[in-house]
Amino acid sequence: MASGPIERAYTGLGALALAAVPVVLAGVLVVPIALVADLGAAVGMLAAGIVGIGASAAAGPPLVERRVERLLGEGLEDRSAALAESRVHALAADLGVDVPAVTVVDADAPNVAAIGGYRGSRLVISTRLLSLPAADRDAAIRHALVRMRTREAAFITALLPGLATVETVALLATLFVGRRSGHDSSDRRPESRRANRIHGYDPDPSGIPAPVYTAFGLLLWLVVLPAWIPAAVGDRLFVARRRRAADAAVARAGDADREGLANAMLFAGDAAGAADWPPVLDRLSLVAMADDETIRVRGASRQEARIRLARLQSKRAL
Repeated sequence: MASGPIERAYTGLGALALAAVPVVLAGVLVVPIALVADLGAAVGMLAAGIVGIGASAAAGPPLVERRVERLLGEGLEDRSAALAESRVHALAADLGVDVPAVTVVDADAPNVAAIGGYRGSRLVISTRLLSLPAADRDAAIRHALVRMRTREAAFITALLPGLATVETVALLATLFVGRRSGHDSSDRRPESRRANRIHGYDPDPSGIPAPVYTAFGLLLWLVVLPAWIPAAVGDRLFVARRRRAADAAVARAGDADREGLANAMLFAGDAAGAADWPPVLDRLSLVAMADDETIRVRGASRQEARIRLARLQSKRAL
């Protein structure tokens, strides 16, 4: 019985940490302006909170939608969309939630993401997920609808711009710190490839000594650290815990749903095509499909999927 209040306390702390990320980012600009205007640091922090959270909430849904648009394929069959909409309608009615918009994307990653915000709710479902056995597919969709019902999808969507900014800067910093030589372009570490995939940037090979890159990378880490710490805490305490709470909600629907969700997660972990799934959707998805380097940069646990599967396979833990 004591686990309920403790779990809520940890989740609340994680939510506060996530909300602090855009505030810290906005404070870099807003607080100095307030000090120059002789308004005081307190007024500056208050303004940073309003500007940071407001701007993030406004930019979150368009950011996600633009990324989803890149996944839309011209050759998608109408029956895929019809199947997805049919199952979403049926499962939403079973859960008692409003039916969200449904977007089917042509991706090899077997995943589903729940998106919220002022533009309305939306489920993004990959064609690979729709090809899974019915029980596995429905359990994954139910999981996304549960996260939408608890409003966590809308909350995370609103905070994604700040989180994506922190992640990109942290990846860049890691890339520079790990760069061994300005001439050796063949030394491409995983973080280099990941950073290129996110923002299309690659330092131009030159005669700049490696220590200069390292120093610049360390400087970037020092700059981003005040925002990275709450982002990492929020990922562990809010995002991961709310995923596990949705796992438990799906498992309570019956053994078929519990086994189907475990199967869907196992397939997602083993299947090829993770690179098709946009990193910005990871926190909204059934499973995160980022590579190990990005998981490490986020500060998230690389054992999250194993922990979730172990809990699903243990009725007592649920």
